[in-house]
Amino acid sequence: MRKKHVRNLTAGCAAFMAATFVFSAGFSKTAFADEADKTTLVYGSTDYTRINPAMDEHCEINVLLFDGLTDHDGDNQIIPRLAKSWEYDEENLTYTFHLEEGVKWHDGEPFTAEDVKFTFEAIMDPANESENAPDYEDIESIEVIDEHTVAFHLSNVNTAFLEYMTKPVMPKHLLEGEDWQTSDFFRAPVGTGPYKFVSWDAGQTITMEKNEEYFAGAANIDTIVFKIVTDDNAKAMQLLSGELDLAQITPKEESLFADNDEFKVYDMTTSDYRGILYNFNNEYWQENADLIPAINYAIDRQAILDAVLLDKGEVAYGPLQRNKYNNENVEHYDYNLEKSAEIFEAAGCTQDADGYWCRNGERISFTINATPGDQVRIDMAQIAAQQLREAGLDVKADVPAGGIDWAGQECCIIGWGSPFDADDHTYKVFGTDKGANYSGYSNALVDEYLTQARQTEDENERKEAYAKFQEVLAETPAYTFFCYIDALYAAENTIQGIDEDTVLGHHGVGIFWNICDWTIENQ
Repeated sequence: MRKKHVRNLTAGCAAFMAATFVFSAGFSKTAFADEADKTTLVYGSTDYTRINPAMDEHCEINVLLFDGLTDHDGDNQIIPRLAKSWEYDEENLTYTFHLEEGVKWHDGEPFTAEDVKFTFEAIMDPANESENAPDYEDIESIEVIDEHTVAFHLSNVNTAFLEYMTKPVMPKHLLEGEDWQTSDFFRAPVGTGPYKFVSWDAGQTITMEKNEEYFAGAANIDTIVFKIVTDDNAKAMQLLSGELDLAQITPKEESLFADNDEFKVYDMTTSDYRGILYNFNNEYWQENADLIPAINYAIDRQAILDAVLLDKGEVAYGPLQRNKYNNENVEHYDYNLEKSAEIFEAAGCTQDADGYWCRNGERISFTINATPGDQVRIDMAQIAAQQLREAGLDVKADVPAGGIDWAGQECCIIGWGSPFDADDHTYKVFGTDKGANYSGYSNALVDEYLTQARQTEDENERKEAYAKFQEVLAETPAYTFFCYIDALYAAENTIQGIDEDTVLGHHGVGIFWNICDWTIENQ
């Protein structure tokens, strides 16, 4: 049984980029089923600019093409994958991995320990600008002992280290000397995973066929097509018309499938939260960060959950609510306009004749951006802006046609979250100058507690450190948290094997973790 994890949209899996891989003028499901006994799954996917799991995160396609040294099972626990076993020398802070033998890249070349060393050194190289680099900053050196044995020597304890060994390994023989941001490899990737890349019709489809020689056992479904459908409503319509077999849908579209015998809707729990990210590199928030708690109290999270998600989720107050280290005793910022007003007044703000809060003679005014094509984020931005205007803030919502300008914006609707170790999507998201800290947030105590939690293997010490981290983050917020969102997938009822109990990650990624066990009946 294959059990596979996909990590938690970044620059690598977002907007359309013109690519040179055009293999067909149109798309037809039947075109991929030349033989009566062949099965094809057509998945409604977001668009891709590249397939680069070393540099990017949370792209659903990675799980099909690549493997890591370790993996996750359906309970999100660490299991072996390319590494069949490992030892940890606690005294010397060294992990030694023993690799599966006989594994081949999709082009037939052997997978070896050199590929492992090459991959992680590339991620760690500042010149490659990987947002994943903070996961590996405790690696002092990587030693190839022999063709099937590799050792990682650490400078500090990193309790989440095996978690980060799930990162897909890349082929040295194809990427050595290549630019890790722009190489053509990332538009025609070669991995070790259960599916092989076949073709990429830019903006239309990415086609893969099963790897008959997959070392963990060949998959059941012969062909998987990622059909690019960026509009949520279009996904629903194409499911109903039979152009798609599986796609993530929004809560507002669930009713289209709930009473349709041809489909099953999977309502899956995620660790995926939404909220407002403030750009602390912007002068406005450098001057007004102390007002964010007041803004937090002015947001009616339950109203957003009800209106946008139709209660398919949970009100959010922090980044670890779906983790065993969650501290539920931190300030939740429940909707309270009186407390909001008290904070504004304590900061010296006054209300003008129209009821808007002002500071130094100017209204508290900013714009919340939302990602084009993501209707959930757009709706959240619009409702939050309306709520804040009703609370006396001059706030607008906008959907920039060119996408999010991370450096220039004031704030935007953010999404993060991980169902795995608590270090994942905290250390590199909230730590000062870390790779995924797109807000520019910096707090010395947050840095201290996140480092403490990473560098201890004592459960009680980790729990205490994460509790303190959450307390400080609540006192000096980086975000205004809204809610955790359920992932709703509509699938043709002929598809068997989807594990609806697995907690999914950011963007609902992770449904393909056991893809080799899936079958399609009566196709």
